[in-house]
Amino acid sequence: MQNNVRPETMERITTPELAQAFIEEQVAEIRAQVGDKKVLLALSGGVDSSVVAALLIKAIGKNLYCVHVNHGLMRKGESEQVIEVFRNGLDANLTYVDATDRFLGLLEGVTDPETKRKIIGNEFIKVFDEEALKLMSEGISFLAQGTIYPDIIESDGVKAHHNVGGLPEEMKFELVEPVRLLYKDEVRVVGKALGLPDNMVYRQPFPGPGLGVRCLGAITRDRLEALRESDAILREEFAKNGLEGKVWQYFTIVPDFKTTGVKNGKRSFEWPAIIRAVNTTDAMTATVEEIPYALLHHITQRITNEVPGINRVLLDLTPKPCGTIEWE
Repeated sequence: MQNNVRPETMERITTPELAQAFIEEQVAEIRAQVGDKKVLLALSGGVDSSVVAALLIKAIGKNLYCVHVNHGLMRKGESEQVIEVFRNGLDANLTYVDATDRFLGLLEGVTDPETKRKIIGNEFIKVFDEEALKLMSEGISFLAQGTIYPDIIESDGVKAHHNVGGLPEEMKFELVEPVRLLYKDEVRVVGKALGLPDNMVYRQPFPGPGLGVRCLGAITRDRLEALRESDAILREEFAKNGLEGKVWQYFTIVPDFKTTGVKNGKRSFEWPAIIRAVNTTDAMTATVEEIPYALLHHITQRITNEVPGINRVLLDLTPKPCGTIEWE
């Protein structure tokens, strides 16, 4: 039984030295718990699951089996980065599942945000279950999760991994949760010490339904691609201009309506892209980040010139409350 209460005497992990000591301690604990048996992990590419994967690879190597499901709603380059870092860089046993067509088919014509969330969450569980069942022949005995301490506090117990949620009853796994006593900032320090890339360690919070709740209304492939490209430009420009670590969360939204514009001397009828950039300490309230006007002009020029289907860029200036961080 894992201890899920953080000792009052536990020192906060704030330095590379403390992170290295934690890594060594967890590697020893994982080896003692798992032995020569095998472990399954849903690897989303977020910092929590990525740090857990890196720790387990260090502890048990090829006895870790990672499954990354691309539901077609990832940000630009994220699934490719998971493959590059873990399969190519760390030589992980990684199963990559491109389920884009499956998810987008189920989402076709669906406009209600909660219905979209349920479809995406439920289908993710089904896809992961299918892959887990395929791997059962490998003799997997453990399920690793990226549970962190705030999850335990909020749920008054260990919550299921947000990307798994439930597994078939015939799968009787013991849990492995090596970062369960850490806060998010500590997980990032450990990720750096493990050698994970900065854009993975400091990855922005990303909703479980991904871009599905930023492509407002019924999701279409062309509007989803416009959203992905405009978001990539925003993130690239924030990184270039020193805002990447300063702003807690920033992204674009593409709504399901079009506006009249002019492109190349001709009338256009295309979507707007809306920029959202906020700071928060607890996600209960949020303030809007002040973006330099010259940078906003540059981002607008890039998005309208480089992204097919976009002819306007808008800025959301609404704090929380009364607006929420996400639009759906």
